[in-house]
Order: sequence, then C-alpha cells, then structure tokens
Amino acid sequence: MRFVDGNTSGASDATDQLIRRVKAGDPAAFERLIAEHYRFIYKTAFRWLGHRSDAEDVTQSVCMRLADAMVHFDGRSKFTSWLYSVTLNAVRDLQRSQKRQSRRIDAVSAVVREEIAPDQEDQLRVNDIWRIVRQLPEKQRDAVLLVFGEQLSQAEAAAIMGCKEVTVSWHIHNARKSLKDLL
Repeated sequence: MRFVDGNTSGASDATDQLIRRVKAGDPAAFERLIAEHYRFIYKTAFRWLGHRSDAEDVTQSVCMRLADAMVHFDGRSKFTSWLYSVTLNAVRDLQRSQKRQSRRIDAVSAVVREEIAPDQEDQLRVNDIWRIVRQLPEKQRDAVLLVFGEQLSQAEAAAIMGCKEVTVSWHIHNARKSLKDLL
C-alpha cells in the first residue's frame, strides 16, 4: 500500500508511473496529470460551491498548488482520494476568504453609511463603497481598512501603521469627515 513500492491502493500502473515522473520533476508528466484530473477537480469544486466562477477559481488554485503539494502524496490512499482532500481544502480556503471579504465590506459599509443620508443609502453599492474608501487620503484609508475592514484593534492598526493608537483614532475621525465631503 506504499507509493514507494509502486502499489497504491486502487491506482493504475499508468497513474503510478505518472506520479513518479511528476515527483521527479517532469513537467510533461505534470501537464498530463493535470489534464487527466482537471474535470475531477472542477466537478468536485462545483458540487461544494455551486457557482461556476468559484469552481473555476478553485480548480485553477488547485492546479497551481498541485506541483508543490505532490511531495505530500505518499500513496497510502488512492490519488483521487488525496486530490479530493486537496480540492476540498482549496474550497474551504475560498469560502473563508469570501467570509473575510464580506465582513470587511460590511464593516466599511457601516462606516460609510454613518456619513450618508438615509435616502442615499439605497443608492450605495459595495463597489461604490470601496471606490469611496480608496479616495481617502492614505493614512485615513489605511486606518479605516485596518480597523473596520480587517477588524483589527486600533492598537494593532497602530503597530502596523507605525504610529500611536491615538493617531489611528485621529485618522479614523478625519476619515469620517472626509467621507462627508466625498458624499
């Protein structure tokens, strides 16, 4: 059942040989391995995500990671079982990333919405919010994104920005005034 003996459970001799060549650094073998498993990766990602574009992103991510990840395939399981795990990890990475992005958008939206009239709120879209925040002066933009977008404490933002915590508070205060001007 060990790969080094060439006896992977359920893997064909052709797949075993291809995997050996990939591990030896053969780019043509890697290209063939990707070609043979691309649909499997995509279909797995699509089943979990339900969106074509997300499944395509995950598939591309897995293909890019696969060369480095192959060193971790030891042959104790079928290659497709191992590839399934790699793909699910990429799916989970994308889902975590999307959740973080959603939290950032919500936090920045809250800051922007504090500065707009209620009748303007419906007109604002997520892209508009990011466009407005990007127009802030650099220090204000950084403070808003770190505190509200990344959900860091003002102390953590201060460490990243190389200033004092009170300076971060001042930048956020000024960002609110700037947002009023921009809106």
